[in-house]
Amino acid sequence: MFTGIIEAVGTITALTPKGDDISVTVDSGKLDMTDVKLGDSIATNGVCLTVVELTGSGYVADLSLETLKRTAFADYKVGQAANLEKAMLPTTRFGGHMVSGHVDNVGEIIERNHTGRAIEFWISAPAHLAKYLAEKGSVAIDGISLTINAIRGNEFKLTIVPHTAAETTMESFKVGRKVNLEVDVIARYLERLMLGDKAAEKESTVTMDLLARSGFLG
Repeated sequence: MFTGIIEAVGTITALTPKGDDISVTVDSGKLDMTDVKLGDSIATNGVCLTVVELTGSGYVADLSLETLKRTAFADYKVGQAANLEKAMLPTTRFGGHMVSGHVDNVGEIIERNHTGRAIEFWISAPAHLAKYLAEKGSVAIDGISLTINAIRGNEFKLTIVPHTAAETTMESFKVGRKVNLEVDVIARYLERLMLGDKAAEKESTVTMDLLARSGFLG
């Protein structure tokens, strides 16, 4: 589990094919690695990766075919910057929101604007994720815990303050960039809980009738 508060920006130094999978080598930059051991988890651009090797300057992790299908890692190149966060401890200050590191899908930056000293981004999400996005709700973008400030269909707006831009990769985001999206885990569990006993059915879905009966519609 992570908080979405980025600890350091690292650099991808190698992407090595392993059959259908790949391994990634990351220079961890200023991330404190003194307490990291083999098997620990590090969110790398929002993807929970298991450390399989420690190098003098960072770590190596394996990416499965499922991870490559669900994330933007398939498009990454050597030299690309990556947001890094170690798994949270019981004593960690919870400054962001609950982030699992299990990316739901890939979104795309469709607008970038400046407002005062902040940067505004509009991001397009896959249509099936739109129901999990809410104004003033939380979302993780490349592992960064952020607040949604506006919604228009499956598109949502983020306002990035200078500190967040400086401490993450977001300063470099341009229109057309693909980003890893993780919706609020509470929204996913709530949807499942609303199904009740119907959750066991293979074709279970949340319908408008179910929402109304559950008191979510007037």
